[in-house]
Amino acid sequence: MPAMVFTALGIAGVARAQVEEREIQATARLFPEIGPGLRAIRRDSAGRYYVLTAPSAAVRVYASDGKPLGLVPASPSKASDVVYGQGLDVDPAGRVYVADRGGNAVRVYDTSGRIALSIPVAAPTSVAALPGGEIAVASARSTHLVEVYDQQGKVVREFGDPSELAERADLNQFLNIGQLVTDSAGHIYYAFSYLPEPTVRKYNRYGYAAFEISMVTLEYQPEAQAVRREIEQQDRRRSAPSFKTVVSALGVDADTQEIWVALGDQLLHFDREGNHRETFRAFNREGARVEPISILVEPNRLLLAADPLGIYEFARPDKPSTTSPKR
Repeated sequence: MPAMVFTALGIAGVARAQVEEREIQATARLFPEIGPGLRAIRRDSAGRYYVLTAPSAAVRVYASDGKPLGLVPASPSKASDVVYGQGLDVDPAGRVYVADRGGNAVRVYDTSGRIALSIPVAAPTSVAALPGGEIAVASARSTHLVEVYDQQGKVVREFGDPSELAERADLNQFLNIGQLVTDSAGHIYYAFSYLPEPTVRKYNRYGYAAFEISMVTLEYQPEAQAVRREIEQQDRRRSAPSFKTVVSALGVDADTQEIWVALGDQLLHFDREGNHRETFRAFNREGARVEPISILVEPNRLLLAADPLGIYEFARPDKPSTTSPKR
């Protein structure tokens, strides 16, 4: 396998590493009733799991042993129901945050499952709970990558310069859509879903960039060039933008700040400084490739959520004796 080059701007410069790709196999499927429409999985400090599917009016809640606990919102109503959820987060206390793209709102639910706040946002795609009750939001209509709201739903700051890849403004906005994740220190990680070169940025909670990971090696160039050609073609047309996802999922270890990035079924592991450490291919127990759209990183395992396959548990492959060589 050729050397993989990753640029980490602002800290690490350019890192080069020869990395052997390995395979990992799921140890179990969790929440077996969850499948098509899966969007995200999160966990609170009490060990409860929250699963977002779409279309669905509510988030499903499970105990640490997998037992269903109920729904958020707890009582359905026109004012509280999710129309089409795209993103999900949960803060340590158990408050639930949903980026309701279909409802053009970010909805916040209290620990009893009641609607506490609804913030009008055009086409939100991702949401992350920050310290002090602040809320980071990414949307398909914003002029910045991240907007931060206070507990009253007012914008307090916005940051992140979009990449300019096309002449059409709507096409540029689409290409800059991304996913948000935070860690326990309040850093904000933004993974671009559609940029030709797979890219992740790390910011502190105030919007100062720490580094950027951009995958620019020869291995990724054929796909990147194909995406750029498609951008040129769609730039000349007036139809709605439509692209295959490049970065499909992002996960961060909340305590160690290690980063996990999914490019389809390829899973890349980076340390807290943005240096590439390992590459994996994920399979379920039946041998099917798992292509996550959401990653939950726990101390001893990874939970990979894939639509339509479901949610799978993997032993942490960066721990000793948990992976097998490439076939």
